[in-house]
Amino acid sequence: MKKVITYGSFDLFHEGHYKLLQRAKALGDYLIVGVTTEGYDASRGKLNVVDSIMERIEHVKQTGFADEVIIEDHVGQKVEDIQRYHVDVFTVGSDWTGVFDYLKKYCQVVYLERTKGISSTMLRARNYGIVRLGIIGAGRIARRMVPEAKYVSGLNTESIYHPKKEKAQAFAEKFELNNAYDDMDAFLESVDAVYIASPHETHAGYIQKALKQEKHVLCEKPLALKGAQARQLFDLAQAKRCVLMEGIKTAYCPGFIRLLGIVQSGEIGDVRDVEACFTKLEKPDTRELTDPLYGGSFTELASYPLLAIVKILGKDPQSLRFETFADEKGIDLYTKAYLRYENSLATVKVGLGVKSEGQLIISGTRGYIVVDAPWWKTKSFEARFEDSAMNEKYFSKFLGDGLRYELSDFVSMIHGFDGKNYKLTRDESVWLAEMMDRFLEERRR
Repeated sequence: MKKVITYGSFDLFHEGHYKLLQRAKALGDYLIVGVTTEGYDASRGKLNVVDSIMERIEHVKQTGFADEVIIEDHVGQKVEDIQRYHVDVFTVGSDWTGVFDYLKKYCQVVYLERTKGISSTMLRARNYGIVRLGIIGAGRIARRMVPEAKYVSGLNTESIYHPKKEKAQAFAEKFELNNAYDDMDAFLESVDAVYIASPHETHAGYIQKALKQEKHVLCEKPLALKGAQARQLFDLAQAKRCVLMEGIKTAYCPGFIRLLGIVQSGEIGDVRDVEACFTKLEKPDTRELTDPLYGGSFTELASYPLLAIVKILGKDPQSLRFETFADEKGIDLYTKAYLRYENSLATVKVGLGVKSEGQLIISGTRGYIVVDAPWWKTKSFEARFEDSAMNEKYFSKFLGDGLRYELSDFVSMIHGFDGKNYKLTRDESVWLAEMMDRFLEERRR
């Protein structure tokens, strides 16, 4: 008897799951299906799981393809199961190609072509449908988003839009998407929500078009380059009853949220200073260093340190000052922003042509917190005090590129769970746009 084994969450069971099990069954005589527990899903970064494990097991059984259903609950179990059940073939979808090659030591490994464009759900928990996501833009961040999306339950990346059709088609082929468009209207008709990862100056226009078609929007930072523009977009989203979220991944990651909780608890006393730095060295031919209008360090990187400042000190600095080193085109290679609040100070340091230590330091009246580089992927931080015996280090997971956290909250908010919008509020996003506006206005002088 030829035994086949496959694994999955099988949440919000849909046509793609059904076809995967059907093809897995065809690979042998006896199919074993491993269904993951909620705890294991969370530990490996699978977020937003809706169905209980018992519901998911029942959905697998109802297909009639599984001869045996087992539970997967820990790392390394696949190797154990293959040996325990004398498995001949291990199989999963092609979106995991290469990841499980290490199992070839124990059995044959087969990657099955995934079902593109989930058209219907076969079994649904409650009334939560699968959100069909479309991507606008085909650059670096978009290429990181697609692999992250597979970790978010209830979400399927279906379509890509790019004004150059050949770029859209190449992206769709690489990431096995169902549709590639250079026509915005046709693109929007194919999706429920969009993720915008295009050049900064195009964000507002794309957001407006999507919202007018009543599509939910997750937009990369900066959401807009003017405060008034950001307000108008949020007003439009409210009128259309759509979710509009700004994609600053740090805001949604568990470590940063825990950090804010420690700060706001008064652990280090009253905060008197926040210093946040984010620098990286870009090649001179990149968009960031060739666009004299919207390129440069501040528009590219300042959203992150400004996020830390607004979350800790608020939206009402008494004064704001910029100091910049610019190239011959006027593009800032390194910028420092100084903000003074009633009882505290803050400093932003960003650079694309100057490298510095990417720390976040929060200074208080009882102690201070250091978040080591790269602090915007908060994995650990340490609270330090005059008495070093009181020092305490905190650890948290930051899985993958971190984009799965914002995607998970995006899907939750689409389904009406507004309790997560505190992580980056409308007013905070508007304030960030105002800071961009003030910097660009000063640069134009």
